[in-house]
Amino acid sequence: MSICSKKRPSWRRAVRTLLLAAIMFAPLARAEAQTSSPAQATADPYAGLTSTDFDTIVAGVNQIALTGGARARTVLGALGNNDLYTWKYPRPDHGLFIHDPDTGAWTNARTGAAIATPPFMAIRKVIANDMVTGAIATAMGVLDLASPKSATRRAAAEAIFAAPAPATLPVVAQALAHETDPAVRKALTQAQAADELMTPSSSVATRLAAIHVIAARGDLTARNELASLSGQPKPVATAAAAAIAHIDFTLKLWNWLETAYYGISLGSVLLLAAAGLAITFGVMGVINMAHGEMVMIGAYVTFCVQQVFRAYAPGLFGTSVIVAIPAAFAVAGLIGILIERCMIRFLYGRPLETLLATWGLSLILQQATRTLFGAENQNVATPGWMSGYFMLGGLTITLNRLCIIIFAFAVVGGLMAVMRYTPLGLRMRAVTQNRRMAASMGIRTPWIDAMTFGLGSGIAGVAGVALSQIDNVSPNLGQNYIIDSFMVVVFGGVGNLWGTILAALTLGIVNKGLEPVAGAVLGKIVVLVLIILFIQRRPRGLFPVKGRAVET
Repeated sequence: MSICSKKRPSWRRAVRTLLLAAIMFAPLARAEAQTSSPAQATADPYAGLTSTDFDTIVAGVNQIALTGGARARTVLGALGNNDLYTWKYPRPDHGLFIHDPDTGAWTNARTGAAIATPPFMAIRKVIANDMVTGAIATAMGVLDLASPKSATRRAAAEAIFAAPAPATLPVVAQALAHETDPAVRKALTQAQAADELMTPSSSVATRLAAIHVIAARGDLTARNELASLSGQPKPVATAAAAAIAHIDFTLKLWNWLETAYYGISLGSVLLLAAAGLAITFGVMGVINMAHGEMVMIGAYVTFCVQQVFRAYAPGLFGTSVIVAIPAAFAVAGLIGILIERCMIRFLYGRPLETLLATWGLSLILQQATRTLFGAENQNVATPGWMSGYFMLGGLTITLNRLCIIIFAFAVVGGLMAVMRYTPLGLRMRAVTQNRRMAASMGIRTPWIDAMTFGLGSGIAGVAGVALSQIDNVSPNLGQNYIIDSFMVVVFGGVGNLWGTILAALTLGIVNKGLEPVAGAVLGKIVVLVLIILFIQRRPRGLFPVKGRAVET
């Protein structure tokens, strides 16, 4: 009896143990039942992902990219996001499971079918290091080669070129054989060349041809591709070194062109800001320190016009900048005429008093703007047709800068036409060359002075429209350009528009050329010193205005 009483608890413990084991491993059995069979696993492209060796995982990723399949992108995405799991210990079925961190759901990676939560102690996460991540990017590119969109196929070819692998060579060759888009074919040819360089079995002739294709690309990615080569035969290594030197030279040329483009862009901004000052200073001899505020007024007119379009015609908002151009010219021009009639005309012949008076006026205009609009920057939007960029070889052309360059030369061209072909321009040139003679011929010089000041202020307002697209619209906007505008006018020759154009472009290119070497602030100081030295040699600037009054 005592013996039976001792054995019964042991029997009960055994039953409890079996029941607990059945409960614990029931989800595991269901998960195994929903995975591939061992017979399928041997030919399964996903089997390599269950390995703990990163090289084997990379090989599995490449195999998935080659075989494709509806689940390939989902599985690779889960691997890249660290949401892919497998058995902790190797099993014949090579089970793979995807965990959704948002919903907590588990799915079979191969089929996408929902499964019960696998036992936490029986699974592990498939880790993706940098090498695996690069292979995933390449594999995604291979999968995108079958996309109906040419832009997607081209991006896929670029991704393969950036991370070439011998395993992708057959897929790229097959895609190239069926591709009809010229841009995509070019990208695929470059990707094929990169794959051939990475393939150990490629012949020397094939590798030399591949280097020629990559060198023709000529960008930094191609240079890095060639620089990463190692263990190549001597002819291949020599050709790669020569190609790298050629690419370095090409990149340096594009860098110079980019500096010149940004210099022209800066010069066009200076040209817009200085064009009106060249007329005012050249005809009237007035040092107008409030000229920058005319630029600021033009920018705020643009802001007001955009507010009106937002409120009453949002569908036509893209034309707001075009409408703002004549509006800014009219407002700034009328304010300029008012300033000349109320202040400047009493100070002719007294340059110091004119300078002080216009400087004080600039402070008044700034404070009035702060009172009306506030001291904070105002939001002036760039229309859609001025946004974005495009590539010209190795040069990035931004549309807003390109529009400002074209606009600046159009404004100066229109100003030259007014000066040359209109009665107002004829009278302005007459007053510039000899004021007394012009007055004796019946020209009303006071009226010409007012119109000239209004024209110069109007051009400054138009400059404000352009500057509102690339700079902060604030009460201090004009102060950032007034000194540079005077430098452009003096350097080019007072009253000479051709000199203003050349001076603005020269200063813009020199400034941008010095910035990488000396920095922005020191570069401006160097430019100022060079202009001072130049003016010491040529006090009248590059293109001095000729006339009897000037020469006497």
